[in-house]
Amino acid sequence: MGLNKSKILKNEYVMGKITVAKYIRKYFLEPSFLLLIFFRFDCSAQIIETRIKVPKDGQQIVQTEYTGKEPTNPQETEIYEPQVPKVSPSINGSAPSDAIVLFDGSDFDEWIMVKDSSSVVWNLNNDGSMTVKDKSGFIQTKRSFGDVQLHLEWKSPKSIKGDGQHRANSGVFLQGLYEVQILDNNNNSTYVNGQVGSIYKQHIPLAMASVPSGKWNNFDIIFRAPIFNSNGDKIRPGTITVIHNGVLIQDHVEIKGVTRARGWPKNPKHGKRPLTLQDHKDNSRVSFRNIWIREL
Repeated sequence: MGLNKSKILKNEYVMGKITVAKYIRKYFLEPSFLLLIFFRFDCSAQIIETRIKVPKDGQQIVQTEYTGKEPTNPQETEIYEPQVPKVSPSINGSAPSDAIVLFDGSDFDEWIMVKDSSSVVWNLNNDGSMTVKDKSGFIQTKRSFGDVQLHLEWKSPKSIKGDGQHRANSGVFLQGLYEVQILDNNNNSTYVNGQVGSIYKQHIPLAMASVPSGKWNNFDIIFRAPIFNSNGDKIRPGTITVIHNGVLIQDHVEIKGVTRARGWPKNPKHGKRPLTLQDHKDNSRVSFRNIWIREL
């Protein structure tokens, strides 16, 4: 079917097959837009992601705090109050002094099963880790969170089973809604917006930074929750930054809505919600350890 130009530029998710060369010439080669287009000729839905929008007549950015008479004395631009809070930093992966330790290998006291709020039945291991118990269900924190800094470590099993999306598949769901994908992609290809480190079906990672299968990976995640008004409309999108084993793979990307395997992302109004870890129900055998979180 025909594509409406204004609809394409406003909507990220556009139905209909695209004759690529024709529509790139007709709709996208404008000096005011730099677009990154992901496409497959055999798909009925195309994802078009605007990475940079440069207006033709952009308004100059003015830092209003630096207007008026410019100070000449260095002391006039020095700030002493309020004092910055002191936090003892993480050492060798341990939690900073102001963090909430969600899992240190000793128990599941901070967690419950999602399906019925019962005690966690995942496997607690002697090495201070936990492993997904196949087909038992997701687990979630007892506490609810908004904006956070999250650290966790995970590993896929050394003994490889399955391929594609069925090899060591799990996920970290911020607020139980927005997934950062966990997957063993070592010599195992899949769709790139569903590979390890993706914001599932929304943002492709900048790099694949996994260690060898059976080794421990680190995820450090900065999450800013979306904001909704009293009518339930989203007025500020959430954002996610992910550092995988020291490599930036998601750079303050905007969350389009709730993670969904089928269909478009939706945006139901919500407040603080628990953190969730996924049981993909295909014998993933993914393990976790050293999980802590800082409220921002």
